[in-house]
Amino acid sequence: MKFTKMQGIGNDYVYVNCFQETVPNPGEVAKRISDRHFGIGSDGLILIKPSDVADFEMEMYNSDGSLGAMCGNGIRCVAKYVYDYGLTDKTRITVATGSGIKTLDLTVEGGKVALVKVDMGAPILEAERIPADVTKFADERVSADAADSDSANVPKVGTETANVRQSDNDKTVCAAKRPVVGKMLRVNGKDYPVTCVSMGNPHCVTPVDDVDGLKIEEIGPKFEHHPAFPDRVNTEFIKVLDRTTVQMRVWERGAGETWACGTGACAVAAACILNGWTEDSVAVKLRGGDLRIQWDRERNTVFMTGPAEVVFDGTIEI
Repeated sequence: MKFTKMQGIGNDYVYVNCFQETVPNPGEVAKRISDRHFGIGSDGLILIKPSDVADFEMEMYNSDGSLGAMCGNGIRCVAKYVYDYGLTDKTRITVATGSGIKTLDLTVEGGKVALVKVDMGAPILEAERIPADVTKFADERVSADAADSDSANVPKVGTETANVRQSDNDKTVCAAKRPVVGKMLRVNGKDYPVTCVSMGNPHCVTPVDDVDGLKIEEIGPKFEHHPAFPDRVNTEFIKVLDRTTVQMRVWERGAGETWACGTGACAVAAACILNGWTEDSVAVKLRGGDLRIQWDRERNTVFMTGPAEVVFDGTIEI
């Protein structure tokens, strides 16, 4: 199988041109090639495929073999690949993803794509669409103790908690349709203020005092598998540096800590704006580099701009 390894500010994937290659059982292939000791080494596998509804289709798999819906850094690399490798000569393209069709504008320098601006669409804020279970938040209907990820037992039938009055059910349904902004979530015995956003995949954004010193490998999985998130969650730990700059580390579901996450950076910007911490355009500083994120609230569209680079081309037996 011929492949190209690419990275967007350190978020690296193995890309396969499925106009020329066929990848059987891509989930298993993703696990094998992602291994940094026995494989190529990557955050996952992205297949570039023909599409009936867009210029191209992007199909992405995380390093654990699970199918992902969308990757902001990954889609910028798709744009660079299709232009640099001659699959298109257009500088505006559309790419079908698991979270819809995205429009990308390519900045070309010296015949190669240097920057890509992606229309990431509207941030999804309603709890039920993220999805986030409002009953698991400490300041919603259920107590803080029930939100502890280490004590996520479903109430037994016949208990007072299980016998919810109709009015309480109504309140819960209404809460599920509201944004989750600044809610308290108990994780591993500690309450975190969180804001939840979906950019086609679920994100949980929480401010911390020390981003660099955070033991993300310990707390990240606790967020990812918290019962408040039925589809698991990507978690961004952030520090607002000023009104236009935010520092971020990310724990991605199915991949662990990555050096960058484009959809995560978009979720961070949306969360900061919703909480009144920043302006509508921010630089998000990730371990692998910076992304420029703008939420055009009049159009309700988030734009992400950043680089994409080829690491190397190769061939591997699968």
